[in-house]
Amino acid sequence: MSRTSASRRAAAMVNSRTIALVGLMGVGKSTVGRRLAKRLNLPFMDGDEVVEEAAGMTISEIFEKYGEAEFRSGEARVMRRLLEGPPVVLATGGGAMLNPETRALLKEQAVTVWLRADIKIIAGRVAHRNTRPLLRGKDPLETLMALAEHRYPLYAEADLTVDVGGGAHADAVNAVVKALDAYQRNEFEAGR
Repeated sequence: MSRTSASRRAAAMVNSRTIALVGLMGVGKSTVGRRLAKRLNLPFMDGDEVVEEAAGMTISEIFEKYGEAEFRSGEARVMRRLLEGPPVVLATGGGAMLNPETRALLKEQAVTVWLRADIKIIAGRVAHRNTRPLLRGKDPLETLMALAEHRYPLYAEADLTVDVGGGAHADAVNAVVKALDAYQRNEFEAGR
């Protein structure tokens, strides 16, 4: 199977559905999502960026001024708006799956892809950034392990799981396209 034909089949599948990338912060949802969107010739939306744009402030500022609960409420509204719109490649925030209504909408409106990587790799990626409110002043590895314990069962509800490891983003994009292509073929064979 050629890379181009797999990309075409994967893109054809999403004529009516968004591809939503879920997973822990730092796993590469935004970077992989941008490249995946380009490869599939679809628009890309970063849920966190849309939340910041709607609020007129950064996620850190939202957390500081209003707290996590208000951030999650705004995030849920943004996810609803994005999921009810035209198909896109959507990088969700790491906590978007915490909201039961958002999870239900993702199941209904999108093909969800859990980008999964070793927590030590993710911790290495986010350790030197102070833009993540849930990590501020905390040990990244310990915090990510605690988040994973709570969130992994929710991420496991995704339609697809793709292990992205610590390799190149292009490899992750190829793995997602391959998984989407297989998913589309299975859906077609099941008559959905």
